[in-house]
Amino acid sequence: MKWYSAILLGAALLGGSAQAATPAPDAAQVKAAHDLMAAMQAEKMMRMTAGGSQYASPAQRKEVMDKVIKLQPEMVYSRLALPVAKLLSTETSTEMTAFYQSSYGQKVLQQTYNSGASFGAPAAPVPTAAEKAALKKPAYVKAEKEFKANEQAITHETFVLLKSVINGK
Repeated sequence: MKWYSAILLGAALLGGSAQAATPAPDAAQVKAAHDLMAAMQAEKMMRMTAGGSQYASPAQRKEVMDKVIKLQPEMVYSRLALPVAKLLSTETSTEMTAFYQSSYGQKVLQQTYNSGASFGAPAAPVPTAAEKAALKKPAYVKAEKEFKANEQAITHETFVLLKSVINGK
């Protein structure tokens, strides 16, 4: 039991020092993250997170889903902006916002949020020649790499927001 406590204490200390080394995001970074959340339709990400969570009963699932469906999209964007701004650079948020606003990005979102249950992976949208060229831009490649590296953390922040919504905060 002592070793378990020591591991938890060590993890807390390491986590605290890593957070202290990260500077607070500036207003431009938070705005860029907000715009990214809007472009990604983060309210749908919240619904997916709520739908994929486990509940004690069907009644509890319905109660949570009712709360999530009633959320104003702007509230979701605003509440996720700061945590996401801590994860992504302004350049990455701006580049990924442009991607998700493009016709190909819209197809990717459509597939992500609206593809039904299927065996195996659903077929990915096929980019046009112009879209393929845009996906090869160095700025996009760099942004996508940073975004993919932080995608799990963004999903976690969505779950944290979901928990606070469920608890009425």
